[in-house]
Amino acid sequence: MGLLTHERYCDEIIRLTEELRAALRGADLGATVPTCPDWTLRELAEHVGRAHRWAGEIVRTRSAEMVPDDKVPDNAPADDDPATLDAWLADGAAGAVAALREAGPDAEVWTWAWEQSTGFWARRMALETVVHLADAALTADVPYTVTPELAADTIDEWLQIVVFVQAHGDREAAELRGEERSLHLHATDVPDAEWLIEIGADGVTWRRAHAKADVAVRGSLTDLMLVLNRRLAPGSDRVEVLGDAALLDFWLARTAFG
Repeated sequence: MGLLTHERYCDEIIRLTEELRAALRGADLGATVPTCPDWTLRELAEHVGRAHRWAGEIVRTRSAEMVPDDKVPDNAPADDDPATLDAWLADGAAGAVAALREAGPDAEVWTWAWEQSTGFWARRMALETVVHLADAALTADVPYTVTPELAADTIDEWLQIVVFVQAHGDREAAELRGEERSLHLHATDVPDAEWLIEIGADGVTWRRAHAKADVAVRGSLTDLMLVLNRRLAPGSDRVEVLGDAALLDFWLARTAFG
């Protein structure tokens, strides 16, 4: 498992948004999202729709700099009607995907990260939707599933983000350095889905590997992804934590950016 194709990411943006829309239908849009307590379910949905439109506008215009929110067309639903929100979400995903497909993966555009390409935005928007779909499903009390490829890629990308923001001065991530310590993620339902995260004097490094670590987390691949993204508590009976549980808590507390 590794990076998916550009077309697959585009397909997933559409499919995952359809699942998000399905989770919202009939749900209390004023309910607080437990995993994002500053947001209601409606605000979570609007965040996803705005993210799709923002990335789509960057790609569509081949922008070499960040596009301000007020320059993004149709950046909010027209009214509070759930049907309007549903159509707005669908249109945002479709517009972003149309721009991404027209551009292909290799056009140079602004991003906030390590790669200045349209392919970055296809992956980022797909995986953004993976995580926020989990938020919505939890709030609406509906089932949540994700393919192994997407779950593994979400873990990979999140670890890339941690390394990137640490290198660029994030104060919380800066504390993930010093004494050598390690964390191991071990999926129990997917072969070879394992990660070794190492903290050392120079900061965080990671690789796909089976190795002994100071703390290990075992569970389904989806649940490992949810723990790493702070969507499932490490004390849940869905995962097993072996070794230095305080180190896992330390990691999660210092990777809460974004």
